[in-house]
This record gives sequence, C-alpha cells and structure tokens, in this order.
Amino acid sequence: MSLSSFGEHRPQIALLQSSLDAGRLGHAYLFSGDSVSALEAVARTLAKVVNCQSPPTVGRAGLPLDCCDACSSCKRIDAHEHPDVHELRPESKLRQIRIEQIRELIRAVHLKSHEGRFKVAIVSWADRLNDQASNAFLKTLEEPPPTSLLLLLTTEPSALLDTIRSRCLHLAFGEGHAAPHDPAVLAWLTSFVDTAAQAKAQPLARYRLLSLLLSELANRRKAIEKQLSADSPLQKYADIEPETEEKFESELNASIEAEYRQQRGEVLGALLWWLRDVWLLTSGTGGSALGFPALEEQSAAIARRISPKQALDNLRIVEQTHLMLARSNVQETLALETSLLKLDL
Repeated sequence: MSLSSFGEHRPQIALLQSSLDAGRLGHAYLFSGDSVSALEAVARTLAKVVNCQSPPTVGRAGLPLDCCDACSSCKRIDAHEHPDVHELRPESKLRQIRIEQIRELIRAVHLKSHEGRFKVAIVSWADRLNDQASNAFLKTLEEPPPTSLLLLLTTEPSALLDTIRSRCLHLAFGEGHAAPHDPAVLAWLTSFVDTAAQAKAQPLARYRLLSLLLSELANRRKAIEKQLSADSPLQKYADIEPETEEKFESELNASIEAEYRQQRGEVLGALLWWLRDVWLLTSGTGGSALGFPALEEQSAAIARRISPKQALDNLRIVEQTHLMLARSNVQETLALETSLLKLDL
C-alpha cells in the first residue's frame, strides 16, 4: 500500500506529506483510531515512504512523499524483515508492554541505520505500556536519536500518560481528537491563553497568569468542600458520638483532598496540552495536530515569540510540577509559583 491509498484519511495523510515536503517530519507520532491493525497499516506505509529506494515523488526537502511499494526496502518492510524498522506489541500474559521490550527497542533505534534513511519504531497498543516501560521510553521521546521515527498506535489515547502524549504529534484516524477537557476547564484555559497571548513576556504578566491559575484552583476547592460537606453524614445527623464524628470528618477530608487532586490534575493537564500546542506551532505544525484548535490564533502569537527549545522547556517545567504535586505533599502555591514564573511565553 502507498500513502495515497488511504483516501479516507486524507487530512491526516496530507499533514504527514506536508511535513515530509518541508523536511519537518516529527520524531514521534501518536496514531489513534478504532482499529490498531488499520493504524499498523498506516504506520508501516509511512516507514516504507521514509525508506523507499525508488520514490514516485520527492518533496522540496529531498524526502519521499510516497512509496513505490515495489523496491527491496518496501517489500522487506511489508514482510517485517527490514533491519531499520522495528515493530513491538504486548507479549506478556497480562497483555502489557514490558520494560525489557522497550529497552531492546531503545537499543535498536539508537544503533546506526543499516541502509535506510530512518530508524523506525512502531509500538502497537501503546496504551499497554506499563509504568516502568513508559518511564523508560520517555527519555527517548524527549531526546530521540537523529533520523529516528517513533510511531505509537492506540485505540485509547487517554490511557497513555500525559508525559507520553505531550511528547508526540497526535493524529486521530477517525473521530476528531481535540484534547478531552470539560467546558469549565476549557473556559478557564481560554482566559489563561488570552492573557498569555496579550502579555508579550512582561514580568508582571507571569504573576497575572499565576493569579488566574491559583484562583481557579481555589474556587474549585471551595466548590468541592461545599458539595461534599453537604452530602456528609455530619450534616444529616444531629447527635453523633465523638468517635464517629471524628471518623466522618476524616473521611470527608480525605474525599475532599482526593477530588481536589483529581480536578487540579485536569486543570494542569489542560495547561500541558496547550503548551504542547505552542511547541508544535514553533515547529511549524498546527491545524488538526493541535489539542485545542480553537485557540490556535492565540497559541500561534506566543509561538512566534519563542523558540522550539523554549517551548519544550515550558512543557518540561509544568510537567515536572504536575508530577511532583501528584506524587508528593509539596507546598502547592510555592510549587506553582516557581513553575509559572519560569515560563517563556
């Protein structure tokens, strides 16, 4: 098969071919859709394109725009025999992708190409990466080897870690793939992005952005406390034994904290998705690849002010804070202040 044969996915294929034409093919892509086998066909075809020996068309940057489907390289990729194309699937009884598999894949893509232009790694059912495998793979996604192409395939993109998703260009083969956030989070993010786009990196602007974030989180905590307190047995019964009252209070506080942490994660997750969009735009990628296409104009205004490295640093800063808050009991306000004041926007 050639890329031109995937007519039902014309926007996604056009984006890939446009990136090839400009010489801006990403190092890592997340392909999502209803069928992993169908995604494998697209991924394998892209591997053929970048390594085709007799391409029918070549772009401005000298890269093939499609494959001939007849040369030795194309045939060996179809037969799973090409030394520079590596495919990985879950193997364990638990249907997980284990760290040993990922380590072997990482070793392979770091080796010098045998004959192809690109070392290609295709990870099917990427949502089956266990935690250890995900963490091991993250370093390679952050600092991919030169001329490597990492393709992650899944029917459940939301099951992947945010840290994995944010490092990939996401192409949805099927339904749209705008970042999955509720209307309240999107409304807050729109206000945050509008402020950031108008700020032009002024020092005081960072404090305005910090204030928007802290106010949103404070309002959410208050709403959670109000709702869960109203549903608590403490509000339903007048006479409660001290020991039982203490138990109910402990359960209430735990429920409030758990719900707040979840909602804080959603807010910071949306912020991460948007910072990823800015990073993509600094590299010349936009449109259907964005998680928040409705915010593309504001995001592009920021992307024009910063470099791809600054955009990726922004991602890393917020990502590290997100993980630190999720895994420990650090002082929230201080952690968020330290994080946001470091951003280049």
